[in-house]
Amino acid sequence: MGKVIAIANQKGGVGKTTTAINLCASLVNRGKSVLLVDCDPQGNATTGMGIKKNKVKSLYDVMFRGLPAQDAITATMYGHMLASRAELAAANIELVDMEDRERILKRCLAPVKSKYQYIILDCPPSLELLTLNALTAADTVLIPVQTEFYALEGLNDLIGTIRLVKQKMNPSLDIEGLVLTMYDKRTKLSVDVEETLKKHFPGKVYDTVIPRNIRLSEAPSHGKPCIAYDKSSKGTKAYLHVASELLKRQKAVEN
Repeated sequence: MGKVIAIANQKGGVGKTTTAINLCASLVNRGKSVLLVDCDPQGNATTGMGIKKNKVKSLYDVMFRGLPAQDAITATMYGHMLASRAELAAANIELVDMEDRERILKRCLAPVKSKYQYIILDCPPSLELLTLNALTAADTVLIPVQTEFYALEGLNDLIGTIRLVKQKMNPSLDIEGLVLTMYDKRTKLSVDVEETLKKHFPGKVYDTVIPRNIRLSEAPSHGKPCIAYDKSSKGTKAYLHVASELLKRQKAVEN
């Protein structure tokens, strides 16, 4: 049965989608079968995986038109993809009147969960019904945190939401970990943020940090994860290490 990991942070610009795409590709590089689900109406993960939105079925078709998830999945060289299009923006309105509205995504993914070792959910940069659906469907949450002061402020809201989901909808939900992004070891702020997070989340902050890297920024415009765009870049190496650390941490929990 596949492990479902939500990549979440309601603050935009922290490297959430970059983490989702590159973690997916890095796990595939490590020999794992992975499905990336784009839960964000902006569809950045979809284009970042080289998929033309108007050519494929989408998560909207699965959640609201009854299309089986298996029939909407697109295969890429970097992992399988359940795409998003702009029509998903209507989801928060349509979900309001639906019965058991927080569990729609979980039910939709249930038939394909056993086909993958990992299912990665790229959440919208907000705490709304699509994000709640992702958190309810997930086993764990991986949180990208930009190393700046305001990132710490928003983190409290996300942790509060995770606790609420755990209490009300998904008792087994846990924090997979926190990954520091846009890290610059030369600045005192990056080091201070890292120390603060390690103090408040002992054992949850990944040892691997994601540096500021131009290749990571360029890769999506070419429709590729960084590993396919520039395998030797610092960004690629960092995400390969994140994937290895995730696998190592999971093995330690299982043992």
